[in-house]
This record gives sequence, structure tokens and C-alpha cells, in this order.
Amino acid sequence: MIDCHIHIERGPYTLEWLEQFIATAVSRDIEEIYLLEHSHRFHEFKPMYQNVRAYNSYQREWLEHKSRECRSIEDYMAFISQARKLSYPIKIKFGLEVCYFEEAEALIREIIGQYPFDFVTGSVHWVDGFGFDHKKELWDNVDLHHTYLRYYKIMQNLIKSGLFTGLAHPDSIKCFGHQAPFDLSDIYDNIADLLMEYQMYAEQSGGLHLNYSRECELGMNAKMKRIFLEKGVHILTASDAHRPEDVGANIADLARLLENSSL
Repeated sequence: MIDCHIHIERGPYTLEWLEQFIATAVSRDIEEIYLLEHSHRFHEFKPMYQNVRAYNSYQREWLEHKSRECRSIEDYMAFISQARKLSYPIKIKFGLEVCYFEEAEALIREIIGQYPFDFVTGSVHWVDGFGFDHKKELWDNVDLHHTYLRYYKIMQNLIKSGLFTGLAHPDSIKCFGHQAPFDLSDIYDNIADLLMEYQMYAEQSGGLHLNYSRECELGMNAKMKRIFLEKGVHILTASDAHRPEDVGANIADLARLLENSSL
């Protein structure tokens, strides 16, 4: 089994911290893990969050808090270089989860082009500055039709940018239970075609179930999953763990959902 989305952000860049993630993976029969950091964790990406900062006071304060914890990618790469010299009982890849902003493609390309990451996962966390996955209250008075259209338009542009190895949690806009007021089949179809064209994987993610509420759907929605499988999209299971003890969470169930859908 594989867990392709594990954040190491809550601890130091030390081998001892890394080994805690590995120990949990081994205990849960995970054979390969992808370790990553959010782009907002690094000074180098700070310029692309200006629209997010200006959107409302909550997001400005959230980013200011995150800024106090910021590191340099150079620190992260030094840690990765140290870890790559050692042998472990499972396969490990090191990379980034980068928030995609259409206007920031040049900056993203410049930064990630400087470093030998094993993978770079692209994610949509912001819709024209709106942090849809932060607080349920932020959805008050939001135009659901427009927001869904923009969410998937941004995702399509993310794929077409050619910047990324994988697509993180492709339907996380459902995090607070808001459903699109129109049929998304054609959009899912187009995204699947683009993923195939650009040879990117998509995540079968348990992140909402793990980090938001057990009431959240586990993995991508049934329609998206069916279309992605029919189109032959490469899908990897992902816990979206943020703590060592959550590595591999729900991975067996996520894999089983994929297998049952393909029968």
C-alpha cells in the first residue's frame, strides 16, 4: 500500500522526527510514503499569497500566524539530503504541496525548478482569494454555482500548467457539505482527460474524513471516481496525515473503494 500525502510540518527537520512517520507506516503495512510540506510554510512562496491576505481579516491573521513559522526551502532540502543518505524499510519520496494560483505560475516554476524534489503535488485551496476549506462560516453569502465553476477552472489550469506531478484531493471543495447545483460530469471528464494528457496522478484522499469530520465522504465522490477510473487516470491513495500517528490512516479503506469501483 502507498500513502502519497503526508505532512511533516508539526515537527523539526530531524531524522528522529522522520523515523516516527516511518515507524507508523511500517506498523500499518504501508510500503511507500510521500512526505511533503505546504508551500505556505516557506518564505520563497510568500509573494503569491497577497490576494489571500487581502480577502478578509481571518485569512490575513491566519497567514500572519503561518508567517511566524515560516522556514526556507533550503532548510527543507538540507533535511532531505540528509535523509536520502540513509536506508529505511520502506520507500520514501520527498516533495511539496504547492497551492496553485493562476497568476503565480512563473513564480512557482522558478522556485520548484531549483530543487530536486521527487514529486510536486498541486492543490486548489483558494478560489480567487477565498479559502473555502478554512471555516464553514466563510461560506455565508457565497455564490455556490460560481465558486464551483471557478474551483474546477483553476484545477484545469493547474493541470495544464505542466508544473505538477500529482493533483491533491480533487474534490475537497465538498469539505463543509456544499454540493454543486449543477451536474459536474463534463467537468470531471475534462479533468480526467487533462490528467492523462499531462501524465499526472490524482489522489484518492482521506484528508477530509481524517482532518475535518468522520461524516465527510471518504475519498473522492463516486461520480468523479467512476469517470477517472474509466479514463484510466492513475490514482494514488493518500491519508493527508499531519502527525506521525496518522500515517496510513484509512489507506486500506481508500484502496478498497477503488477496487470495488473498478469491478
